[in-house]
Amino acid sequence: MTASDATGELLVAVAQFAPGPDRAANLAAIGDLVRTAVLRGARLVVLPEYSAAFTPTPGPEWVANAEPLDGPFVAGLGNLADELGVVLVAGLLEPAPGAAVDGHDRVHNTLVAVAPRAGVVATYRKQHLYDAFGSRESEWVAPGALGEPELFEIEGVRFGLQTCYDVRFPEVSRMLVDAGADAICMPAEWVPGPLKAFHWRSLVTARAIENTVYVLAADHTAPGGVGESLVVDPMGVALASLGERADAAVAALSLDRIAAVRRTNPALELRRYRVEPAE
Repeated sequence: MTASDATGELLVAVAQFAPGPDRAANLAAIGDLVRTAVLRGARLVVLPEYSAAFTPTPGPEWVANAEPLDGPFVAGLGNLADELGVVLVAGLLEPAPGAAVDGHDRVHNTLVAVAPRAGVVATYRKQHLYDAFGSRESEWVAPGALGEPELFEIEGVRFGLQTCYDVRFPEVSRMLVDAGADAICMPAEWVPGPLKAFHWRSLVTARAIENTVYVLAADHTAPGGVGESLVVDPMGVALASLGERADAAVAALSLDRIAAVRRTNPALELRRYRVEPAE
C-alpha cells in the first residue's frame, strides 16, 4: 500500500541545495536529499533549476557542462528513481544545436521528470529567460519552443513543469492548467536581492490561488538562491516550506482539496479570456 492509497493523498517533496560546477558532487547531494524525502514518505521530489551543474554567471562553463537527455545526469536520476521508487524533477543544461549567437554556442535550460522504470516522462525547456535585474541569461541560453505542455501523472494527479522566471508570466501556469495540470512543479534559481524573497513567495502563491492548483517550488540555497522552497495548495496555504538550509520538505496533495476549492472559487469556470502563444 502506498502513502496515497489509505488517505486519498499523495505525498510530495520540494528539496533545496546549492549546486556547483562539480556534476558528481551535485548528483551525490541530490541522492542524499531524495533519500531523506523518501524516508518522509514522498512519491515525487522536485529539485532546483540547474541541479546538474551551476556557476553564478552564464558563460562558456554552461556550454561545457551541458549534456543530452541520455547523458550521465539524467541516467543518475533514473538510477535513483528506480532504486527508491520515486519520481524526480530536476533541471540541467542541455545542448541547443543551431542556437549559437555572437560566435558561441548556447544551451537549453531544461527540466526533466524521471519516473521509476520509465525514464524521462516529461521535459520542459525554459521559455522566459532571465534578462532582468541586471542578468542576461539569453546570451548563453536559447528559449524553449512554444507548444503543448508535457504532463506526467502519479496516481491520478497530473503535473506540469515550468522554470523560475516563468513564474512572473501568469499565462505559463494557465497554459499548464488548461492542459489538465493539477499541480505545477517549479524548479528555480531565484537570485537574491532587494525584495526578491518577497517576490518569490508572492508569485508562487498567486499562481496557486488564481489557477486553483498546487505549486511545488524548489529553489537554490545561498549563494545562488534565496532558499525558501515551498508547496502551496489551491487556496494559497503554504503546506510545507524550507528556510535557508539544504533540506527536503514534504506535503500532501489531494484531488478532493482541488475540487472543494473550485466549488468555492470557480475562477477557471468564470474566466472570459483564453491564453495563446504570442508567436
